Amino acid sequence: MSTYKGRALGTIGHFGTISFHETKNYQCGEGGALLINDKNACKRAEIIQEKGTNRSQFIRGEVDKYTWRDVGSSYLLSEMNAAFLSVQLDNAEGIYEERMKAWNWYKTGLQQLETQRFITLPEIPNDCRHNAHMFYIKVQNLAERSKLMEYLKQNNIMAVSHYVPLHTSQAGLKYGAFVGEDLYTTPESEKLIRLPLYYGIEKEEVNHVVNHIQKFYQQ
Repeated sequence: MSTYKGRALGTIGHFGTISFHETKNYQCGEGGALLINDKNACKRAEIIQEKGTNRSQFIRGEVDKYTWRDVGSSYLLSEMNAAFLSVQLDNAEGIYEERMKAWNWYKTGLQQLETQRFITLPEIPNDCRHNAHMFYIKVQNLAERSKLMEYLKQNNIMAVSHYVPLHTSQAGLKYGAFVGEDLYTTPESEKLIRLPLYYGIEKEEVNHVVNHIQKFYQQ
């Protein structure tokens, strides 16, 4: 449900991936989809998905037995997971609209704090259509973020930080290196707070979060 210059995300390269993890807009707990726009790659993708075997060809009657042909793992969704996901995909537009309403409630409710330069709100480029996956704010620094998150927690509001910069993670330190001067990556990551946003969230609940953020800055 997101686009860049009119093209659906996941369709721009030779391969695209979509996550159906439980934190996503459309989810079945775990799992995902691989989008392929090169027919020559479909056969190998099917084998990799099916534990490295050509079992799917065997089931279709294209070969008389199946064997291991490539690297692979068990990437198949169960029937129950697929059924759970299928209903959401049938109602994708409605879910999108509900999430977008909540996203816009936050944007409108917190606009004044941005005007007063207490916080920074998300900006969507003109050639992009987002899917309201998350709503975040950015505060002035790490110390302020810690105080705001603690204040929200005391008022039974779960607000969380986002991922740490990749170059500071254990895998990043082991396999990669930061090139240049870290002017933005770490400082910006320390300012970001994700606010509650999920399908079915009520306007009163969004207002509750907005009101407490406003109270924090009034203090």
